[in-house]
Amino acid sequence: MLEIKNIHASVEGKEILKGINLSVKAGEVHVLMGPNGSGKSTLSNVIVGNPQYTVTAGTITFNGKDLLAMPPEDRSHEGIFMSYQQPVEIPGVSMNNFMRAAVNAKRKYQGLPPISGGDFLKMVKEKRELVGLDAGLTRRSVNEGFSGGEKKRNEIFQMAMLEPLLTILDETDSGLDVDALRIVAEGFNKLRTPDTAAICITHYQRMLDYIRPDIVHVMLDGRIVRTGGPDLAYRIESEGFDWLKE
Repeated sequence: MLEIKNIHASVEGKEILKGINLSVKAGEVHVLMGPNGSGKSTLSNVIVGNPQYTVTAGTITFNGKDLLAMPPEDRSHEGIFMSYQQPVEIPGVSMNNFMRAAVNAKRKYQGLPPISGGDFLKMVKEKRELVGLDAGLTRRSVNEGFSGGEKKRNEIFQMAMLEPLLTILDETDSGLDVDALRIVAEGFNKLRTPDTAAICITHYQRMLDYIRPDIVHVMLDGRIVRTGGPDLAYRIESEGFDWLKE
């Protein structure tokens, strides 16, 4: 599904990624761990096409298509979704209007007609119940006045509405208590299928107790330095990252 080969990327002239290679297949969940500044979030932003990041070498293909040649909106329409560490508030724009515009933009890209009002409201109800999002939140402005847990759950709701092929969770567990983390993870797990994949960026092993990853990667100084199974995350939790620098 996703093939990253020798990716180098910089921000304001400073190189952050120094030769990343990563292959993600359908049905897989990959976890990226590493200390602050190791390049985890930079990699996720490069995948989705954040213009603040400049790719200086390497290739990224998504289902055989050159991802780097696409603008961010086309990457989204192709099936890539990212849940942010700190979801932004959009005052004056209701969640329902925001999501209907997003769904119709994707449908237009796919050559489909706009979704009808009735079908959209039915879809909202179905996906909202799937991830446990309160009905009142979909009628409010996007993330305005939401708690940290509500914002993260709202991100999973948006994921459910857009039905992406590849989901990137960028420290979705940040700032969540145990109950909120469990609810968000359960929503994510309900949306997993053999045809979809995910990359989860986290500092903590506790997230892995809920999402059950297939492969764990550790990043240091812009490179993936170790790859293994879930046991690797437990060792990181107990010993930190210093042993990888030896």
